[in-house]
Amino acid sequence: MGILPGKPDRNREPIALSRGENRLQGDSSTLGEVRAALLGWYARHKRPLPWRQNRDAYRVWVSEIMLQQTRVAAVLEHYRVFLDAFPTIEALGAAPEQRVLALWSGLGYYRRARMLHRAARSVATELGGVIPHDVESLRKLPGVGRYTAAAVASIAYGEPCAVVDGNVERVLTRIDGTPRDDGSAWKRAQELLDPRQPGDWNQAMMELGATVCTPQNPQCLVCPMRPWCLAPGAETGKSAAARKRVRMTRALIQHNHRVYLVQRSTGERKMAAMWELPEIEDQLADRNELFAVRHSITDTDYEVRVVSLPLKSLDASRKKAGRWVSREQIWELPLTGLTRKILRKHELR
Repeated sequence: MGILPGKPDRNREPIALSRGENRLQGDSSTLGEVRAALLGWYARHKRPLPWRQNRDAYRVWVSEIMLQQTRVAAVLEHYRVFLDAFPTIEALGAAPEQRVLALWSGLGYYRRARMLHRAARSVATELGGVIPHDVESLRKLPGVGRYTAAAVASIAYGEPCAVVDGNVERVLTRIDGTPRDDGSAWKRAQELLDPRQPGDWNQAMMELGATVCTPQNPQCLVCPMRPWCLAPGAETGKSAAARKRVRMTRALIQHNHRVYLVQRSTGERKMAAMWELPEIEDQLADRNELFAVRHSITDTDYEVRVVSLPLKSLDASRKKAGRWVSREQIWELPLTGLTRKILRKHELR
């Protein structure tokens, strides 16, 4: 019995094909059909995302940095607020880092924000506010790698360079029926790229992977690439990593409309210099529990108890790293996502 499109067989090995068996290899007429099909589908079904309203390089760049390892739904409101605060690359470059991190708070991976800020300063002060047009020049900017450079160059400037992210890699794997390492994926993506509409083509490939050619339960029956796909619904060979579960307790210390926060060390590997509620030992949490929250980042799920305690409950090191912050000023600080979630649940807005 054959495998129905959209019904992946988890015991099925990815299909290995020779170059001669690949229906999209070196056939210009077929490539034209494929490009027309995907671009037509994209024109009809693309999501109305705010960064697609125009091809301004700055707006494209900000969206691509925000979207790295982050869901679209989580980015939408942050993108609006960030662009309202920093409508131009000069405005972003001139802003203090703490302000940039404060508006990034909740997106995670704060190194992205720091690198974006450094790059904006570089463009504003050294390049006259003009974002480079080509991939090589873009990659010289802080925090801009191969993917981001290709995305900005193709979408904003029409440079004929393909992009490869997780979505594109999955689409390529299924179309060709064989897994691809990083090098072969970029080469294959460049072969399929429509050089006349590279920005739309790249966005269409990413959109297809995000909404149709998904990791689980792909919608093969409505996929515009179905006539040429050699492994519809096939597993892509990447299993989800086991997630860690961590329990902790945080103290919500308040006095005279102020909250006590501690700042992470600037040498921390993650969330350096961010502000958060102090973590305390479990034995201090046996009383005065307010509520519990769940929080997830990357490969870890946290179960967090939040308790109300007086400042004297903290040890000397935590007191030294912290300070009182008024309710009016608290949202101006770069807060960790967990701290922001706790304060909002406590209705501290």
